[in-house]
Amino acid sequence: MASLNQWVAGARPRTLPAAIAPVILGTAAAHLLGRADLALAILALLVALSLQVGVNYANDYSDGIRGTDEARVGPVRLVGQRLAAPSNVKAAAMLSFAAAAMAGLALVGLSEAWIMLPLGALSVLAAWRYTGGDNPYGYRGLGEVYVFVFFGLMATLGTLYTQADAVSWFGLIGAIGVGALASAILVANNLRDIPTDIEHGKRTLAVRLGDARTRTLYVALFTASVVALGAMAWFEPWALLGLLAVPLGLKAVRTVRAGTTGRELIPVLAATGLYEVAYAVLIALGVVIGVAIAT
Repeated sequence: MASLNQWVAGARPRTLPAAIAPVILGTAAAHLLGRADLALAILALLVALSLQVGVNYANDYSDGIRGTDEARVGPVRLVGQRLAAPSNVKAAAMLSFAAAAMAGLALVGLSEAWIMLPLGALSVLAAWRYTGGDNPYGYRGLGEVYVFVFFGLMATLGTLYTQADAVSWFGLIGAIGVGALASAILVANNLRDIPTDIEHGKRTLAVRLGDARTRTLYVALFTASVVALGAMAWFEPWALLGLLAVPLGLKAVRTVRAGTTGRELIPVLAATGLYEVAYAVLIALGVVIGVAIAT
């Protein structure tokens, strides 16, 4: 039976910044419109975190029963390492999705943003189909697209819309920035796993692109986040505080460009996640300062 620490590790905490950052940026975009709501932001954060944990457990379960995780060099795999029964890991995924659904219903009910109901249901379905089902899209090189759409565009703009009943160019550009970084976390993860994924027939985008082009993609996603930051500054110059986070991202970029492989790529996931959260927090702080000065 897996220990509590192993269950926590199985939830893959290094990926949680992909859930936190878009809520912070979406709330900052709402504040720029004068409509930020802390209670709704907390509910949006619960939805995002529950979905992230759910997709991580679902991925552990689906990859584990296929045998894909038997030779991983990354963090704990509950099913692949036979630390927990597959049925228990599947149940943990379903409970996480149920928590996301309950928080989402509360968020929609309080904000009256009814359009988010079908979009939320689609998010849960997409989370399960990432590596689950007969033809998972994560095995067809579409994982990064999922992450960009659901942990970039939808999470950021959904947070903004439930608070402000509107979307904005600042919010859209911010969604692109954090979506690129969330995708970069997955790119780094899949870069590390190229050898074992090839062996087990998992055709991730990294497998399809190959090692060199996957590293180029990672750098391009980092660059996209910086370009998005500059574009956000057009609407709120104080958003340039986000530049203070860039050195964190550059550290990860240097590691990827150096040709690092295997376990030595694991710190890149943590560094990318830290950069994403710092990026969102500093931009949000810039928005708060800018709005305060303007008023």
